[in-house]
Amino acid sequence: QVQLVESGGGLVQAGGSLRLSCAASGRTFRAMGWFRQAPGKEREFVAAISWSGGRTNYADSVKGRFTISIDNAKNTVYLQMNSLEPEDTAVYYCAVGRYNGWAPMTPPEYDYWGQGTQVTVSS
Repeated sequence: QVQLVESGGGLVQAGGSLRLSCAASGRTFRAMGWFRQAPGKEREFVAAISWSGGRTNYADSVKGRFTISIDNAKNTVYLQMNSLEPEDTAVYYCAVGRYNGWAPMTPPEYDYWGQGTQVTVSS
């Protein structure tokens, strides 16, 4: 069983930045990803990265603004979020994928989930 702990959420003004972190309880050797869920909406894909860091995927809505990275030595994945918009307001979840080698984009391709961290962007 893999435990995930997210941190770095908070309140920020539009145009600001935040960096989310997600530490896994051990080496997973699997892809990791970020999803988010706004009130009244379904959970949606944000970004994913392979364990090696060689492959990444982003939702169209965050391309050019968000950057996902991974530190294998620390078993930690990061999400750098710049130029934040009120539409980015949501609970952000990190997850461990089922396999390595690519950066999956759908929830069924992930086995373990964190508890989530709130990101609120004010206008």
